[in-house]
Amino acid sequence: MRRGFGEDVAEQVLGRLDDVGLVDDAAFAEVWVRSRHTHQGLGRRALVAELRRKGVAESVAAEAAATVDDEAEEDRARQLVRRRLRTVGGADEAARVRRLAGMLARKGYPPGLAFRVVRDELRRAGEDTDLLDDPALDADDLTPD
Repeated sequence: MRRGFGEDVAEQVLGRLDDVGLVDDAAFAEVWVRSRHTHQGLGRRALVAELRRKGVAESVAAEAAATVDDEAEEDRARQLVRRRLRTVGGADEAARVRRLAGMLARKGYPPGLAFRVVRDELRRAGEDTDLLDDPALDADDLTPD
């Protein structure tokens, strides 16, 4: 071990901490999800990925991320797009869509939700969104900058 403790001692201590309830991945994951969704605007996919990188089991991570319901995820995506709209106003339509949808994709929002939110919020802001209405458009054409 790094700090001079044998593996058997580390396992014994961690086992004891777990026995008394001081090591609780589910509680950690729940708090992590709530915090990162609220403050960083992360979608469920990104939240699960972060928890997995931290060593939380897939099932525990998925259960914690499921506490963010569809409505909460969409509301947070809308808040992020509204805030970012202020900085992409001068770009052409395709660039605005790419930047906004790309931002949501990097934060773990699914493509369907991202494009719907971007289209709705651009319309709400009085901007042209013909690009997102074109059925011949391939989503790959809208990859992030």
